[in-house]
Amino acid sequence: MFSTLLVVFATASLALAHGGVSGYDIGGKNYTGFAPFNSPDGQSTIERPYSSYDPILDATDPTIHCNNDGSAGAGQQTAEVEAGSTITAYWNQWTHEEGPVMVYMASCGSSSCDSVNSAEASWFKIAETGLVSGTIGDGVWGNTDVVKTLKYDAVIPAALADGDYLIRHELLALHQSNNPQFYPECAQLTVTGGGGATPEGSYLVKFPGGYAMSDPGVTIDIDSEEAMTNSNYTIPGPPVWTGA
Repeated sequence: MFSTLLVVFATASLALAHGGVSGYDIGGKNYTGFAPFNSPDGQSTIERPYSSYDPILDATDPTIHCNNDGSAGAGQQTAEVEAGSTITAYWNQWTHEEGPVMVYMASCGSSSCDSVNSAEASWFKIAETGLVSGTIGDGVWGNTDVVKTLKYDAVIPAALADGDYLIRHELLALHQSNNPQFYPECAQLTVTGGGGATPEGSYLVKFPGGYAMSDPGVTIDIDSEEAMTNSNYTIPGPPVWTGA
């Protein structure tokens, strides 16, 4: 009985230490996200199913694209969003202040996103917030604001072409020296009222493939003496595509 209680306590503590996207606000309409600790049966949401609040610990992990096997859920929905508008992602809990926030999108082409495996998508970044002020070892980060507000706003580029897209919100936690933790979650959107533009070339990445553990913004000794005096942080991944 005692050992069982220890396992339950450890599992609960692990869940409380992290978090995941639990909902979205799109054009003033609220969308409930996926609940990874509940049965997927009966869940109908725009968010792709994901496994747990536990971190992904390797930039080359095969599930780093959307924290799942790449498939849409049985009750998968898609939200309509106007290009140029703001999408707000909400987290149910989050405790790690050190690290950047990144938001990506990927076109589903001429198909519905329901049939698109997120591991095969080509992603472009539409928003990011890294080190806002201070030093790497003692500074204010994008994650700092998520801890305080449990939300993050990103603008769908006004120039983006209409169509079906995946959107990927990711928190990268750097609080454990040289042990980065990735927390990605995805949802499905249909973009309307756009300007017809699409990103290409250096703006596009695959996941896995978009990061390496050797990237300067991924594996960091945040407790080192250098980190306490260094105010230069490079957010991993491609540059932000604004459509300008």
